[in-house]
Amino acid sequence: MSGLFDLTGKVAIVTGSSRGIGRAIAEALADQGARVVISSRKQDACDEVAAAINAKHDGAAIAVAASISDKAALQALVDRTKAAFGKVDILVCNAASNPYYGPMAGIEDDQFRKILENNVIANHWLIAMVAPEMVERKDGSIIIVSSIGGLTSSTVIGAYNISKAADFQLARNLAAEFGPSGVRVNCIAPGLIKTDFARALWENPDTLKAVTRGTPLRRIGLPEEIAGAAVYLASPASTFMTGQTLVVDGGSTIGVGL
Repeated sequence: MSGLFDLTGKVAIVTGSSRGIGRAIAEALADQGARVVISSRKQDACDEVAAAINAKHDGAAIAVAASISDKAALQALVDRTKAAFGKVDILVCNAASNPYYGPMAGIEDDQFRKILENNVIANHWLIAMVAPEMVERKDGSIIIVSSIGGLTSSTVIGAYNISKAADFQLARNLAAEFGPSGVRVNCIAPGLIKTDFARALWENPDTLKAVTRGTPLRRIGLPEEIAGAAVYLASPASTFMTGQTLVVDGGSTIGVGL
């Protein structure tokens, strides 16, 4: 069965991988044999993660800082990946932004625009940069880390949820476009995960209580509990899966009835 998840010889870019879910995904891909490119805004943070991976898997990781809001920086990320490893087999669009916490009526235009640009348009940019080579090679896996927020409503992160719902549709559209060439595009929709990014939610006792009360597993998740879904979507185990969303949320979206 191990061959189903073997990523030996594959090259993966993981955005937002200096911490949290992105780091857990990059480490898991490297554990399965992939070479990984660690990327986030700060080079020193990326260097630290790459060094930790290389200490375990010599030569398996490089670090390339890039802001997802900077199209030229994303192109440089792709170019440096190809210069170092020759290709891109797996793209994990994990980085995202959420600069506003509150009701939709209070969001500034610039905040809403930033959310859409960083969480949807930046994914579109990066995918467009790696997809042609995948299409030509007739092989590749693109993974967008979305959120169960795209499936539900919120009174405090509504704009973020809108962007995550758009990611689902982005994956469906691109799956249809790239499918004839054997390139797959899927999403992961995590529930509430204990990361710095989601700190405003899980550090609020009322929010944490509300979330866990309606979750069958009665807890929030950890970054490493999302990594297995990414390994599955990146690996031969999922070669007949595209345009789909894997929900990994402890059961919170099914609710807890009487």
